[in-house]
Amino acid sequence: MPVTEYQERVYTLLCQIPSGRITSYKSLADALHSSPRAIGGALRNNPFAPEVPCHRCIAATGYVGGFQGDWQKAPSRQNMEKKLELLRGEGVRFDGKGMLVDRGRWWSEFEV
Repeated sequence: MPVTEYQERVYTLLCQIPSGRITSYKSLADALHSSPRAIGGALRNNPFAPEVPCHRCIAATGYVGGFQGDWQKAPSRQNMEKKLELLRGEGVRFDGKGMLVDRGRWWSEFEV
């Protein structure tokens, strides 16, 4: 599946996030002089997941956020559970409400 130049820029930054760390849609948007919604659109269409780790991007509030285009309120919650599983496997923990437990996991040291 072909990707746009913008998506390539987003995916390049995602690949800079180390395992066990997370960033926010806002941090990615700030690095690219873009908007969090545009970042979400690029992540929603990521054909390279999980190698290009879009699961490492969460809401700036610390909420786990969506995955593969769906948010928690999707009827099955399947995509959110998959995102939580991937992050748990990297040592990133969330509470029962989907909020990040360890704020020391944030990453924003992007090289653009």
